[in-house]
Amino acid sequence: MAGGTGALALLSACSGGNASGSIPGSPLPTVSGTVINGVVSVSIDTGSPLATMGGMALVNSSGGVFLVARTGANSFTAVTAQCTHEACVVSGATSSTYVCPCHGSEFDTSGHVVVGPAVTPLRQFPTQFTSNVLTIG
Repeated sequence: MAGGTGALALLSACSGGNASGSIPGSPLPTVSGTVINGVVSVSIDTGSPLATMGGMALVNSSGGVFLVARTGANSFTAVTAQCTHEACVVSGATSSTYVCPCHGSEFDTSGHVVVGPAVTPLRQFPTQFTSNVLTIG
């Protein structure tokens, strides 16, 4: 029976660190990106969730899935959406963090771990913003 107790302990360790067991945040809006010459491009118009400072979105493209936040008038951060804990797609957010729906790990918009169980930051990608087009990569 010791094996069953060990499995229970392992499951408890992945609860995300909050006593209620609920994972915070709401689903991120999703935006499509296109890949040209290995670079992901995202058009940002006035209706985009990335149109205003503080906006956050999940960007889907054939080149990968990214978490993008607008940090200034012409500046953005982009990090991989693959959680470093168990490779789930990080698809939720609070007002200031990205949240993994699998075990509740939270990351700031630069990809640094704020709440475990993840211990490794998300990989960050360079961004450029010109003529309402964000490029990632």
